[in-house]
This record gives sequence, C-alpha cells and structure tokens, in this order.
Amino acid sequence: DSDLSMRTLSTPSPALIFPPNSPGFQNGRGSSTSSSSVTGETVAMVHSPPPTRLTHPLIRLASKHQKEQANIDRLPDHAMIQIFSFLPTNQLCRCARVCRRWYNLAWDPRLWRTIRLTGETINVDRALKVLTRRLCQDTPNVCLMLETVIVSGCRRLTDRGLYTIAQCCPELRRLEVSGCYNISNEAVFDVVSLCPNLEHLDVSGCSKVTCISLTREASIKLSPLHGKQISIRYLDMTDCFVLEDEGLHTIAAHCTQLTHLYLRRCVRITDEGLRYLMIYCTSIKELSVSDCRFVSDFGLREIAKLESRLRYLSIAHCGRITDVGIRYIAKYCSKLRYLNARGCEGITDHGVEYLAKNCTKLKSLDIGKCPLVSDTGLEFLALNCFNLKRLSLKSCESITGQGLQIVAANCFDLQMLNVQDCEVSVDALRFVKRHCKRCIIEHTNPAFF
Repeated sequence: DSDLSMRTLSTPSPALIFPPNSPGFQNGRGSSTSSSSVTGETVAMVHSPPPTRLTHPLIRLASKHQKEQANIDRLPDHAMIQIFSFLPTNQLCRCARVCRRWYNLAWDPRLWRTIRLTGETINVDRALKVLTRRLCQDTPNVCLMLETVIVSGCRRLTDRGLYTIAQCCPELRRLEVSGCYNISNEAVFDVVSLCPNLEHLDVSGCSKVTCISLTREASIKLSPLHGKQISIRYLDMTDCFVLEDEGLHTIAAHCTQLTHLYLRRCVRITDEGLRYLMIYCTSIKELSVSDCRFVSDFGLREIAKLESRLRYLSIAHCGRITDVGIRYIAKYCSKLRYLNARGCEGITDHGVEYLAKNCTKLKSLDIGKCPLVSDTGLEFLALNCFNLKRLSLKSCESITGQGLQIVAANCFDLQMLNVQDCEVSVDALRFVKRHCKRCIIEHTNPAFF
C-alpha cells in the first residue's frame, strides 16, 4: 500500500476478509484486480470509491433500468445505516463497493464501533492495518469510534496486529483474541497500557500469555491516570496453560476491578494463587477454576472470602475438593446462584446438605459424577432450594427415581434435568415431566420418550 493510495478515499477489498477461493468470494464479484493469492495468502488491497455514473450508453441504460427496480435505494439514509449495522466487517466492506451512496453510508463512523474478523487463513495483521488506516482518515492516527475488536480463531494474528490496535484504538473497551496462540505478553501489555478504557479481555487459548500487566513505561508515565491499575472487569484466560501463581499474583495486583474471571484448565494454579487473588480482587462475582487439579479445600476457603458477592463458581473436576471446602462456600457465600462441582468425587450428601440449607437461592447445580451423592442429598435440595432451575446428576450412581420424584414435587420451576447414566425408572421420569412441564430431561433410558 503506497502512502498516496492511503491518502485517497479508499475501500478495503472483500479479499481482505475472504480468501479468494472461499465460497463467499466465488460469486463473480471478486476479480483478479481485487486480490491475489501467493502461496495461499490473502493479500489486502484498497480501492477508490465507485464512480458516480457509468459512461458506456448500454451500461448506462441497464443501470437506469436496475435503479428503477431497486426499491432499497428509496430507503432513507438512517434506515440503510440501521440495515448495515447488522452486517459483519467483511460484508460491510463489500457493500462499500456497490455505489457512491453506499460507500458513504458503509463508512459512517457509527457502523465502525466493532470489527469482527474470523478464519484461520485470513491475514489479520494486514486487515487490521488497512481498516484502522481507513478509519483514521477523519481523526489522524486514532480510531475514536472503535470500541470492540473480535478476532477469535484467527491463528495468523501476531503481536504486530495487536500493536496496531494498541496504537490506533485508545477508546477500545472489548478485545477478544481467543485461539490466537501466536500473541505474547508484550503485545497484550501494550494493549492494556494504551487502551485505558479496556474492560473486557478474552485471551483464552493464547498459550504464550502468562500474565496481564502494564508496561514499565506506562506504570511510570500513567500512574496518576491509572493509579497503576487496569480497568479490566472481565478476563478469560481459559487454556492459558503456562499461567502460574506468580502470574496470577501480578494479574490480581493490576486488575483490582475484576468481576468475572475464568481460569479453566490453567493447570499450574494452586491454592496460593487464589490467596493472592482474594487479597486484591474483592469484587469478583463469577469465578471458574475448573480442571485446576491443584486447587483444594484451602483454595475454597480463600474463595469464600468473597462472601455474598460471589454468584457463580465452577470447580468442576477439582479432585482435591471435599465437603470441607463446600462447607466454607455454603457458610459465607449465601447468595450463590450457580455451582458446577461435576467430578468432585469427594462431595457427599453432607456437602449437599450444607449447600442447600445456606444457599437457598441456588438456581443451577451440577453435581454429576459425584458417586457419594444419593437421594438423601436430593431431599435436602428439594426442601430448601425451591428456585432451582437446572440440575445435573449425570453418572451419579446412587441416585434413584425416588430422589427425582422428591425434587420434582418441590421444584416446580425446574427447566433442565440431566440424569444420563443414572439408574432411574421410566415412571420416575414421567413423574418429573408431569410436575415440571417446562423441564427438558436429558436421559439414557430408551423406554422414555
């Protein structure tokens, strides 16, 4: 891209978004002048605005006839902009090439609060560079309207693409780069340092990301503005396998406003990391440490310090958790609404009893693959948690139809029940269906349909 072409009003080609061989590009409108493929790489090009009128007389007549038939052209600008607002980034770029009016409407700043790119083969770094340059024409060097960038699953995204976002998008509030395993800590640091309004960050599956922190320069220069804090409230680090307690300590110290934190399959996290977390992040409402095999009852004791603020907790497949940890949660987190304890084989009817008697507003509970939970535990649930809407008992060997009937007779709002691989009779399932008419039952009993 030459500087001259960037200074003219130009439109990124759909080839920027669609590879030339993709199904969405083989409709006759993608020409060889719009894109080229070199070793399978999608190359971004830019185009001048469509001409105001066509010169050839035959083409002009055809165009006039088509215009008479195009009712969409009769719509006012505000209606067209509303329609364009439902289009993804690639289709919006394509619409900008239809005619002069569509070009002006498609590049209305109100339509560019979000950039959404998907696909494993797309050259995301180049796409972000071209798009941000175009959006910076009215406000040099910055995209003041852009608030959301979603490039999940774009494996060719590198630090270079994140640097572009950090430099050009100071008003960014949401960034999702899940599955982009080529990005590193340094690029993420730049984004959080140069985008002070960032609230939502999804780096799930980014295996090289081990921490979230301000750059050293930002810590010095922006300390009066930031207070050395990051405004992130939602952070998803699922499958960041290299994250350790020390990294979690740094995250907690810098992201004190966290309300939603997901650490699924961060297998190196221990109870010590959770202790650091609870020191700094006292506003967490949703927390997932599922499949963190080193988290034990001591970790739940730390999590219980969130008290009534905690509404969602996932500890699935944390094999070191027993009734002791559940008792901590039940005693202090009385407003808990969702608990996923699937695969915690140390939980028994006593743990379910503590939970049912103290967390009476519980709406969703998963205690599947807990072989020590029986009908006795279900009875405690039925007599205390009347607002229960979702219950999973998958592979609970000690559950029978009697326990299900007690639940159905008391929890009328039940909407989902999972009893797959449980020895329950058809009569019990029919009883549930009669009393909980809106309930969807997931089962493995071929006689019940």
